[in-house]
Amino acid sequence: MTKDTIQHERHPDTTDRATPPDHPEKAGAESPHLDAGEKDQAAQHTAPHALMLHEIVREEGEAALERTVMALVWSSLAAGLSMGFSFLTTAVLQAGLPDTSWRHLVSSFGYTTGFVLVIMGRQQLFSESTLTVVLPVLTRRDLDCLLKALRLWVVVLFCNLLSSWAFAAMLRLPGVFDTEVVDALDETARAAVGPVNTFPTFIRAVLGGWLIALMVWLLPSARSARLLTVVLITWVVAVAKLSHIIAGSTEVAYAVLAGDASFADYFGRFLLPTLAGNVVGGMSLVALLNHAAIAPEISERR
Repeated sequence: MTKDTIQHERHPDTTDRATPPDHPEKAGAESPHLDAGEKDQAAQHTAPHALMLHEIVREEGEAALERTVMALVWSSLAAGLSMGFSFLTTAVLQAGLPDTSWRHLVSSFGYTTGFVLVIMGRQQLFSESTLTVVLPVLTRRDLDCLLKALRLWVVVLFCNLLSSWAFAAMLRLPGVFDTEVVDALDETARAAVGPVNTFPTFIRAVLGGWLIALMVWLLPSARSARLLTVVLITWVVAVAKLSHIIAGSTEVAYAVLAGDASFADYFGRFLLPTLAGNVVGGMSLVALLNHAAIAPEISERR
């Protein structure tokens, strides 16, 4: 054994164990003043790398793309019904609060109910798929993946909207709710129809789709704060009066069934501008930008 070999064994190269300062998650794991249990605790409190968030959301999208049509149908029908509780709970809170300047701030918490049910129940909602399903398409870049994504969007959107109309019809049944709640439902539904000039509705839908897609992006790193994350972000959507294609569909469908709006209003003043805005906000501003930030690193690792 040579002298150089002996020196190498006594003083092994520490290059592999050294951690660069720009990777704090590794630095915590290799910290010499922590025992094994403390290192695990430090790793659990480290925010996931952006590439890891991208992979978690992409895997959710891949799983959704592989679901059968009937699985998508039942899950999206359930999601549309669940979202109706956003409309109902908001009206119930509004009916029970005094007519003050802050009533909207409190009643908007009711809007979060449907999103909590859908996300915690793992039901298929169209606005989430503007992020989750787009990432596999951007990563794989093949026709088969694109066709699966289009199939999912069509099935989920149609079933979400169909069940939103079913929920609105249930709310119109006479004698189910008190007069105060019915009045609040009518008021909320009329406000959701939107102006004749659809540009403001489109912009509100862009912002609404942006926030919902960002919420989906944040959920993997939220851990035990998932519920709080969903409530906080969807409350902002409600309090800012932003537009959401499924939550708003129940409200505008109720207005149509009550005779306060027409089918032309539903499609022209609500559905088309809101759908376009949600897609732009969710797919372009979140999916494309977040993927673009990670794409160089994905290419390097390939």
